[in-house]
Amino acid sequence: MTLQKLKPLYIAVGITGLLILSGCHKKITPPVAPVTPPPLQRPTATLSASPNAIQQGQTLILAWKTTDATEATISGLGTVATSGSQTLSPTSSTNYTITAKGPGGTVEASTRVTVETAPTPKPLPPSMTEEQLFAQSVHDIYFNYDKYDLRPDDSSIVQEDVSFLEKYKDMKVLIEGHCDDRGSAEYNIALGQNRAESLRKALIADGIAADRIRVISYGKEKPFCTEENEECWHQNRRDHLKLDH
Repeated sequence: MTLQKLKPLYIAVGITGLLILSGCHKKITPPVAPVTPPPLQRPTATLSASPNAIQQGQTLILAWKTTDATEATISGLGTVATSGSQTLSPTSSTNYTITAKGPGGTVEASTRVTVETAPTPKPLPPSMTEEQLFAQSVHDIYFNYDKYDLRPDDSSIVQEDVSFLEKYKDMKVLIEGHCDDRGSAEYNIALGQNRAESLRKALIADGIAADRIRVISYGKEKPFCTEENEECWHQNRRDHLKLDH
């Protein structure tokens, strides 16, 4: 083959080579990584009652709060706002449960409300007035000379008085502080007051409400015995308990 005939073939091969070389330098775009959406937040919920123990007829405030929730329901109330509060007056002890739902799931929270019923007053024995029942069941407390602290031996008597007052919660008590006739009137008034206060504190410590107890001191003004001897003086050193009206 002559050179003249090969010339077009060389030109074609050269052009093809140039095209191949130019294609090798083409820019390659890297693949784009997929975007992962952030995880959905799981809802949270809190539920509380204030107070959580009431007497029948009283009210309480039920309060709740949620986060990342789109809807909320409370047992006994139905659908509620995702956060809020409501005044309630349940007639019996109740468990309240809130269920909060959102894109991230469902969560629950609970609280219990205790409803206490008023105690039924214990009926009086037949043919006995309150004063008679009180005088029969509640006992006086005696003191040593010139002392106003309760004697350890009298703790059982105090407990008997407390037990009676717990049964008859509508009864109130008056504690009279008394002294023997030795010493001045002013001194014995103060001593009688201290004696009455000692018993009052003991009753309160054992659960008797303070507003059911009143104290007064008579000092040596109203003796139970008027003889001048130790036995008589002992009778006058006492806290005398009476039904208060």
